[in-house]
Amino acid sequence: MNSVIKGASYILAFTPDMVIHNGTTQTTERTVNPNSEYLKQIKDHLRTFEEVVNYMPNQAYIGNMTPEELGQYEQPWNDKPLQGASRWGKFGEIMPQDEFIVLMQICDVFDLVKLENDFLAETTAKLKNHPLFDEALLARIKQGEDGELIKKLVEEEHSEALYHNGQLVGCVKRAHDIDVNLNAHVMLENLVSKASNVLALLNLVAKNNINKDEIEYVIDCCEEACGDMNQRGGGNFAKACAEVAGFNNATGSDTRGFCAGPAHALIEAAALVKAGVYKNVVVSAGGATAKLGMNGKDHVKKGLPILEDVLGGFAVLISENDGVNPEINLDLVGRHTVGTGSSPQAVITSLVSSLERAGMKITDIDKYSVEMQNPDITKPAGAGDVPAANYKMIGALAVKLGQLDRKDLAAFADKHGMNGWAPTQGHIPSGVPYLGFGRQDILDGKIKNAMIVGKGSLFLGRMTNLFDGVSFVIEANKGKQEPQSTISEEKVKELIAQALKGFASNLMAE
Repeated sequence: MNSVIKGASYILAFTPDMVIHNGTTQTTERTVNPNSEYLKQIKDHLRTFEEVVNYMPNQAYIGNMTPEELGQYEQPWNDKPLQGASRWGKFGEIMPQDEFIVLMQICDVFDLVKLENDFLAETTAKLKNHPLFDEALLARIKQGEDGELIKKLVEEEHSEALYHNGQLVGCVKRAHDIDVNLNAHVMLENLVSKASNVLALLNLVAKNNINKDEIEYVIDCCEEACGDMNQRGGGNFAKACAEVAGFNNATGSDTRGFCAGPAHALIEAAALVKAGVYKNVVVSAGGATAKLGMNGKDHVKKGLPILEDVLGGFAVLISENDGVNPEINLDLVGRHTVGTGSSPQAVITSLVSSLERAGMKITDIDKYSVEMQNPDITKPAGAGDVPAANYKMIGALAVKLGQLDRKDLAAFADKHGMNGWAPTQGHIPSGVPYLGFGRQDILDGKIKNAMIVGKGSLFLGRMTNLFDGVSFVIEANKGKQEPQSTISEEKVKELIAQALKGFASNLMAE
């Protein structure tokens, strides 16, 4: 039987100081043009935590606003705050920067994160009121350090600085003197990814009433890589995150595929559960500091706030079929193969081709979740509305195949698509933001199925020029089905009787 989606969580961490000091666009600018006007202006374009919470796409990401509700507001959304919005969502939460920095230390097991005394004490007091932080997590917080020591570590020991409200409040030390794979910059990136992943795992458990001890396997599908000079991407984020989250009965491994990584990982998880290897598998990922402020220059140039000021994370629980939750239909997996070609049309065609093999039309899928990037972010940068472009290509393919009338092409996106709302964190927008909503929409009978599409740019690694992508379909549960025997009950009884009679005859002959 197909495995099911039993729950999902989505979290954001607001990190404005990391935009300035850790986003690749800003660190590169600081290297090549340290006196640039952009670097001088960026501080005036940072949002407050309240503004980030009131931002409608962020509310959609954590589940407080559906894609349909978001679509009722005219774009752009950055000038339409949702007053009185909550940091706590149906699927997760938005965590402020100070709490997130302490969470990084909670996730640090090699004493690399050093935090200033007063900052640590003040923020720890806040975390004691956080509903998901129990005594076991709080006990991981280490002692604070004198501010002068932290300053010395940054200025003389190659540590990566941690800032809050422009003030130095801590640092991440290098984990090795000469290994570039363990330098302070990489350790910060990895600890950020780990911390945001752990936050997603904690919310997954809390929002879906999950027993941690029943989780047997975790698959991490972020875009970072942890290792040392002998195995720079060896892993294992998954098991490291499971440890902090308290998944004591779980093991795990990492799956990478650039932006398509989550879709690959979910298919793997569904296959593992369907095969009976594990009963409960979690697929999760944390965010990427490199993507913070990625389109910042264009935003500042147009007088907009820096909209890429949050790290994203998610977690999804894949379990044995319970007869209730939506199934992942592994007979409807689409694949971009080596020979497919890398044009956008070729990629889309390959990913929806599984429907044709199954005798289904493109229009038989109620909702497509593609690259659900927030158009508020991509339009000012000249990349257009990414989800809308994907829906146009899928609709055009339906027209080409004779499955959709050309006059209905304009309405295809409204019926089968949705507005994008996810932060541009690479892997985070790629198909998975809709799983929480899609699961609920299927359970509520609003739709019968949805296709999740993940696409990835493999050429970024300079190992191949290929593009990548996979897709799968989630659908309403067909109900528990007992295995059907090919032999009738009466025939089974007859065979047993014959076997017993033969056994008795053999005993008498002896």
